[in-house]
Amino acid sequence: VQLQASGGGLVETGGSLRLSCAASGRTSSSYVMGWFRQAPGKEREFVAAISWNVYTQYSGSQYSDSVKGRFTISRDNAKNTMYLEMNSLKPDDKALYYCAFSLTGTLSTLRNRYGYWGKGTQVTVSS
Repeated sequence: VQLQASGGGLVETGGSLRLSCAASGRTSSSYVMGWFRQAPGKEREFVAAISWNVYTQYSGSQYSDSVKGRFTISRDNAKNTMYLEMNSLKPDDKALYYCAFSLTGTLSTLRNRYGYWGKGTQVTVSS
């Protein structure tokens, strides 16, 4: 699985951005795609994840407390693309954002559950 993240940029506090992550290659009938972020000098942390099961058509999502209510994760199966709509951005949201893919099919906040990673896209929020 190859992942390509895009959509990062510079935005003022309170502004919005939409990140995209396009997946290619062999996926699975049940999988999870997630967003993580890493600020300078800090650990990479979980942001949000979305699951999808082809057979049950069930999709679930999970968010970190720090972004809940401000960020929305979604996916377009036809395009094999995941999105992260980020609103009410704060300076603390500044980080390199990574998309990740898990074949487990179970939502998880743990980095080691995701076997595939894309290169990050930078989000900068000016105060």
